[in-house]
Amino acid sequence: MNRHLWLLTLAQGLFFTNNVTFIAINGLVGLSLAPVGWMATLPVMGYVVGSALSAAVVSRTQALWGRKKSFQMGLVVAFFSCALALWAVMHQWFWLLVLATFIAGYYSANAQLYRFAAAELSPLEGREKAVSWVMAGGLMGAIVGPNLANQTKSLLGVPFAGAYLSLMGVAVLAWLVIGKIDFGPTPPPPPAGHVQRSWGSLMGQPVFFVAALSAALGYGVMNLLMAATPLAMQNCGIGFGDTAMVLQWHVIGMFAPGFFTGHLIKRFGALPIMGVGVLLNLVCVAIALSGIEVQQFLIALLMLGVGWNFLFTGSTTLSMQGYAPEDKHRAQAVLNFCVFATMAVTSFASGALVTTSGWDWLNLGSLLPIGVTGLALLWLARHMHNNKPQIA
Repeated sequence: MNRHLWLLTLAQGLFFTNNVTFIAINGLVGLSLAPVGWMATLPVMGYVVGSALSAAVVSRTQALWGRKKSFQMGLVVAFFSCALALWAVMHQWFWLLVLATFIAGYYSANAQLYRFAAAELSPLEGREKAVSWVMAGGLMGAIVGPNLANQTKSLLGVPFAGAYLSLMGVAVLAWLVIGKIDFGPTPPPPPAGHVQRSWGSLMGQPVFFVAALSAALGYGVMNLLMAATPLAMQNCGIGFGDTAMVLQWHVIGMFAPGFFTGHLIKRFGALPIMGVGVLLNLVCVAIALSGIEVQQFLIALLMLGVGWNFLFTGSTTLSMQGYAPEDKHRAQAVLNFCVFATMAVTSFASGALVTTSGWDWLNLGSLLPIGVTGLALLWLARHMHNNKPQIA
């Protein structure tokens, strides 16, 4: 990899340091501040709703300003949204915390495009590996995020206020890292007379549709179970130290495979690797339903993380077969909107279900989107076997 890809990998690590810390603390802070228990994960939901609603705006800023300026603007928003969250926690203001995480969604919508920027920084024959390696940068989040949350939770006297303060520093560091990356010149506008593909036109392509569906449902299942895990473990009387450890291993499962997922996709193709991701999600549910000890949470969440990696990396690679270069901003916005919209639903559902129905029913409910993903992959495999895939 070249120097710019290494720096982008570091930026990805800092992004997921933010994400993992948010996941570790927002549900618990929400539970302590919310008027009623089922609202506990609204701060988590605010983050992904903000991401979904920012997807179209980010698409325009990326096209207008280029990668670097848009990414850095996202990090400025990250800094001030964490400052707002810190203020909300210090003053015990639940709805201000929800607003802060909603605003932070703009940063997430930007940073979710790091993986596409990685493909653009690599030659065509190496883009699977580039995407995979930058995704592997999230491993840093697995190591730093839970420890950051655990070590700073009592820093300012109010539970977890110190974590939001530390994330302000993470945003500054990431801003400096992005500033050192050469993303190349801002791409020229589309050729005269070019009409951008509509959302319907993009989703009408089987390859792009299944890529978007798999990315959205894969992320949705992961988010449904991951966001509920701190609440479920607390309900089982398990301490935050063990919860942080479980989340750490979950995120290791999400990103450690990035060192070889690209090689696997290059050798076997995206669809078979995504199919393995679906099977690993089923293994996760089976283990989660077998008991509520720490080791069962840990192994289930580890399997969930690896399954997510195979599905999401495969979906990203598969989606790039479905659009022309001049349509990339629109196509990437569509893909990320599908992901964020699904995450918004699952973020709310995770808190509502785990606090009203319990951990077992939450896992049983996840079997529906897992099954839909598996059927979609089988359908696309058959379609591609019977018809030559057409690249837009």
